[in-house]
Amino acid sequence: MSTSYTLQEIVSRLGGEIQGDGTLQISRVASLANARSGQISFLTDTKYRSVLATTQASAVILKPEHQAETTLPRILTDNPYAYFARLSELLNPVASYTPGVAASAVIAASARVPASCTIMDNVVIAEHVVLGERVVIHAGSVVGEGTELGDDVVLQANVTIYHHCQIGARCTIFSGSVIGGDGFGYAPDNGRWVKIPQVGRVVIEDDVDIGANTTIDRGALDDTIIGQGCKIDNLVQIGHNCRIGAHSVIAGCVGIAGSAVLGQHCRIGGAP
Repeated sequence: MSTSYTLQEIVSRLGGEIQGDGTLQISRVASLANARSGQISFLTDTKYRSVLATTQASAVILKPEHQAETTLPRILTDNPYAYFARLSELLNPVASYTPGVAASAVIAASARVPASCTIMDNVVIAEHVVLGERVVIHAGSVVGEGTELGDDVVLQANVTIYHHCQIGARCTIFSGSVIGGDGFGYAPDNGRWVKIPQVGRVVIEDDVDIGANTTIDRGALDDTIIGQGCKIDNLVQIGHNCRIGAHSVIAGCVGIAGSAVLGQHCRIGGAP
């Protein structure tokens, strides 16, 4: 549920400079075209100045060099888009959960599940799993043997994480994703295909988001590694032994072949 703050309260929390009425209450973020009273929007490109001129927003977020484009109350910052994102997070706080384990969850005796975790209906946690503090696992998810989840990880409903994977702190994995399934590895032998055991892991570093129905294959020999801060969209396939550099972003329906290596801060657009 959203809350509201004055412009002055927003700036005291997020920084920036106010021009105009600092007591103005803001309850929601919105686009310039669809904003209404009590809402705030942003401008990053002057090609949208015509929309800015007609917006019904109560306030806007602008770069300092664009401050003369409107008489509306405004927050000035060097990166309005990132500021808008942080403000949206402030106005729409993450849902809080009551720690505990649902009666229908199945948790192996050797698993380590701190009391601060929330384990919902029909979750299965296998032998020797280790959960960090405040982990939330939604209904129907499965965590395979020997897997480790860091502090504040959230698994949405029906996520499957295979055995011996490692998930860093503050990662969110959305519904239907499969982490650590076998990579596509077969060796030709006299006209037939022999399956190559996939004995690597998937290692996901801290602060990674993985969209719904994305699949990340475990390594054939070495680990598949998703670097810190990566953001991966829905319906992405990442093959075995890939190494995705830190803070890269991958949009929907992209397929990355096995053993591909991406550097840091890469951006891959969505497949058509």
